[in-house]
Amino acid sequence: MKAAGCEGESSSVALADKLRFLCEPDAYGLANVKVTLVETHMSYVFLAGDRAYKLKKPVRYPFLDFSTLAAREHNCREELRLNRRLARDVYLGVVPLTRGVAGFAIGGAGAVVDWLVEMRRLPHDLMLDALIRTDAVGDAHVNAICDALSRFYHCAEATRLTPEAYVARFLREQAINRDILTRAAFGLDAAQLRALDLLDARLAASRASLEASVREGRVVDGHGDLRPEHICLTEPVAIFDCLEFNAELRQVDPFDEIALLGVECARLGSPHLLRRFAEALALRLGRAPPRELLALYAAWRAALRARLSAAHLLEPSPRTPGKWAPLASQYLDIAARALAGNI
Repeated sequence: MKAAGCEGESSSVALADKLRFLCEPDAYGLANVKVTLVETHMSYVFLAGDRAYKLKKPVRYPFLDFSTLAAREHNCREELRLNRRLARDVYLGVVPLTRGVAGFAIGGAGAVVDWLVEMRRLPHDLMLDALIRTDAVGDAHVNAICDALSRFYHCAEATRLTPEAYVARFLREQAINRDILTRAAFGLDAAQLRALDLLDARLAASRASLEASVREGRVVDGHGDLRPEHICLTEPVAIFDCLEFNAELRQVDPFDEIALLGVECARLGSPHLLRRFAEALALRLGRAPPRELLALYAAWRAALRARLSAAHLLEPSPRTPGKWAPLASQYLDIAARALAGNI
C-alpha cells in the first residue's frame, strides 16, 4: 500500500467526486478528524476515526472484474463473507454509497452509486509488518498467529480442484512469470532470472508431491494473500484482506500460504521467520511438509511476487514507477535463496 493525498487523480469525474466526498470528515459524521486515504492496486481505503471504508476501483484485469456496480457489490459481499472467517470482529458490513438531492451519503436514501466495505480500524503498531521492522516479533506472536491459522485450516473446505488442475495452475502461472520477467524492458539481471530455470525444474520434479497434496485432502479454500500487512496482533489475532475475487487462487496447501508469509518476512529483513512459522503450524496441524516442498512453495511465491511487481510497469500510468523493477529483483533473489535452502 501507499499513503496518498486525498486530492488524487482520476480519469473519471464520477470517481473523482466519490473520492472527494469520502475524504471529508462530514461523510462519516465526524468533526475535526483527519481522513487518511490509502490507495492500493485495486481499492481506495479511507481511514476515519475508528473505522475504515474500502471502495473498489472500477477496473478490469485478466484475474478480476470490478468494472460494473453489480460486480463491485458482489465482491464487497464476498470480501465480507470470506474475511469473517479469520477476522469476524473487524468486518462490520457492506454499505451503499448513495447520491440524492443533498449530495453523496453513506447509507443514504438516494440512488446507490457504489458500495463500501466497512471495517473496524486496527492499530498500526500491532501489524506484523510493523513488528518485524522494529525486530519485535517473538515466540508469543508466532504462536498466536499459528493458533488462529490452524483453527481456520482445520475447518476450511477442501478444494474441489483435481490434482491435475492444481498442478496445471502452478505451471500456467510460472509460464506467465517467465513471459513477463524476462522482458528486456525490465532490465532484470540474467543471473537472477536463472531462478526461473531452477523453479521450472523443481516444479517438474515435484509434480507427484503436489498432486498428492490434493488427493490427501491437504489443499483447502484458504486466505490466498497471507502477508504481514494483513495480520494484526490484537486479541484475538486479526488476519484480514483475503483474496476474494478469484476462488481458484485461494485453493492452497496451508504451507504454501505460510511460504508466502515467510517470503514477505524475508523481504522485510527477517528470513528466519519462515522456518519458525512452518514449524509452529506443523505442530498444530500434526504434519510437516518435506523441506523440498516448502522451499518450492517459497520460491514459487517469490517468483509470483516478482512478476506482480514488474507487471505494474505494464499499466498505462503505474504508481511509483521507480519502485517495481528493484522490488522484482529483490523477490527473485529470495526465490533463488529459497531453492538453495537458505531461508
